Amino acid sequence: MDVTIRNAAESDLEAIVDAYNTSIDSRNSTCDTQYVSAESRRTWLLSATESRPIWVAELDSKVVGYLSFSNFMNDRPGYSITADMGLYIHSDYHGMGVGKALLGKAIDYCPSVGIETIATTIFDSNEASKKLFFGFGFEQWGHMPRVARLDGIEKDLIMVGLRIVDKHAGSTETTS
Repeated sequence: MDVTIRNAAESDLEAIVDAYNTSIDSRNSTCDTQYVSAESRRTWLLSATESRPIWVAELDSKVVGYLSFSNFMNDRPGYSITADMGLYIHSDYHGMGVGKALLGKAIDYCPSVGIETIATTIFDSNEASKKLFFGFGFEQWGHMPRVARLDGIEKDLIMVGLRIVDKHAGSTETTS
């Protein structure tokens, strides 16, 4: 199946929320425990910018998932080269290449808007997400044991990251 990726529009909000809410059901990719509403996500959707876009993925003209970029570490200016990323696929469409299409586009897009590093967190028990991200060269940058509890089950969280400039344009000099 061919995945179409485009900027999210306000008319996509219900489908975006539907995809996200299936992740709440799974208890494997978010700490939200109650469904979110379209209205509660409207401001977030409308806050998308060229450098921090929200994209939807379509299969057969149906929105089945999304990827969002956000500022890293509470919008502190020194972190502007790093984007936090969220990636959610409706559970009916897992394993169909939607996540691969979105993540591949994100990695290719980042240099054009000055993003040098992508970071995100994943439940350590989420093998599918780990396989996806590690398959694109992300590395585990941190481990936070038992930081969440869902339905009485404690969850570990890992931070994963990818240094885009190293992957696309060679290394840049950094100092500690």
